[in-house]
Amino acid sequence: MRAVLMHETGEPDVLSFEQADPPEPADGEVLIAVHAASVNPIDWKYRRGMMPKELPAVLGSDVSGTVARSRAEGFEEGEDVFGLASSGAYAELAVAPAGLIARKPAGVTHAEAAAIPVAALTAWQALFDRGALQSGQRALIAGAAGGVGHFAVQFASRAGAHVTGIGSARNREFVLGLGAADYVDYTSEDVASRAAGVDLAFDTVGGESTLALLAAVRDGGTIVTIAGAPPEQAAAARGVRAELLIMSPQAEQLQRIAALVADGEVRVEIAEEIPLAGAARAHALSESGHTRGKIILAVGTVESTI
Repeated sequence: MRAVLMHETGEPDVLSFEQADPPEPADGEVLIAVHAASVNPIDWKYRRGMMPKELPAVLGSDVSGTVARSRAEGFEEGEDVFGLASSGAYAELAVAPAGLIARKPAGVTHAEAAAIPVAALTAWQALFDRGALQSGQRALIAGAAGGVGHFAVQFASRAGAHVTGIGSARNREFVLGLGAADYVDYTSEDVASRAAGVDLAFDTVGGESTLALLAAVRDGGTIVTIAGAPPEQAAAARGVRAELLIMSPQAEQLQRIAALVADGEVRVEIAEEIPLAGAARAHALSESGHTRGKIILAVGTVESTI
């Protein structure tokens, strides 16, 4: 098969498009002929060596494709599935445990399905599992136009929350169009004064953004972050609950979110679809931090070699 391999850490050009041995599914796993994968920040953090990874490695976890071989109950060859690959998704073939995938609804494209797993599960779990967001509450979402943020805005709005998105001026109309009731341009407006008293703040950005969000949370409220250590001491001083979320794969949640996409209740924003061979450019775009929605790697499958 063809795959994108990383033999060393460094800049995007360390990603090499080359021939590789296909992975073999174990009991309880399926082999997927990949149609699409997506790029997440953790991918380029591995590439930069910010997190340990055994080399050589195929990066990527978000995957959508067709079951080429099944060694798992509940999945048959020829079924379209999506979820999280364990062998690396930047490849024409990938392996995934049955518990980390779900059937792709017919009304969802492979590109849309590949955009869902990491970003949408992260948004869902931050808002509802950790944030306990309820109808009528006020939610503040940083990075509202990004891969995770654009899902979070829609989930929170659909749940009946009053949503304020944070981002740059160019994304104002996009985020309001997703269901946000208000928008704060962090480049020219003070977040704490424009969005004071929120019940839940969701931080997808980190750095200085975290303390700005904390200042907007009401006493006794909650801040959930995925972008660094939560400000526990500063939060505790005001009775604010500070949570760090590390996403936990849930096939049932995957299926539920995909159904919302298929029904047109949730929109998947795709910044760009890039051929698998262009993974280096995809990483550079993702690392810029200014993309709207998700970056997708379009993969040509190799069923004939299976």
